[in-house]
Amino acid sequence: MTNDHRSLLVLSIYLNTRGFAFVVFEGQLSPYDWGIRETRGPRKGKRCLPRISQVIDRYAPDVLVIQDTSEQGTRRAGWISKLNGSIAGLAKDRAIPVCAYSRDQVRRALECYGCPNKQGLAEVIAKHIPAFEQYVPPPRKPWMSEDRRMGLFDAAALALLFFQSADTSAR
Repeated sequence: MTNDHRSLLVLSIYLNTRGFAFVVFEGQLSPYDWGIRETRGPRKGKRCLPRISQVIDRYAPDVLVIQDTSEQGTRRAGWISKLNGSIAGLAKDRAIPVCAYSRDQVRRALECYGCPNKQGLAEVIAKHIPAFEQYVPPPRKPWMSEDRRMGLFDAAALALLFFQSADTSAR
């Protein structure tokens, strides 16, 4: 008897003002690889796309998960929404299904864990995925900008929502 149930390779990409973060999961709560790529300068979107393409080509995921930046989804800067569309286009060219979730969908899915903010979200994810414990940034003061590592937890949250949605649709 053979095992035809191999784990999905899920790539989650989260765009932010500094570049992007990604997490590759072999299964729920099983990260395979992750990273944060910063891009500076005026044409970040154009410089991010080839780097994202390299990540997609390197891992050849079964599913790509991104943030929903459509009009019904999450409002983001124009260049981020445009880049998100380009990422979806890259996935389509490679015949990779794309799942997109809004910030509200992530919040609703993880509210059972009592995550009042992004810091709480990072702590909950680190509790469930011990490999991420070392990346939890210290709590942010009101005058501080968001820590660059927070994008990693945003990407992980998108992937976890994908797995949660897949589990409920399989029932």
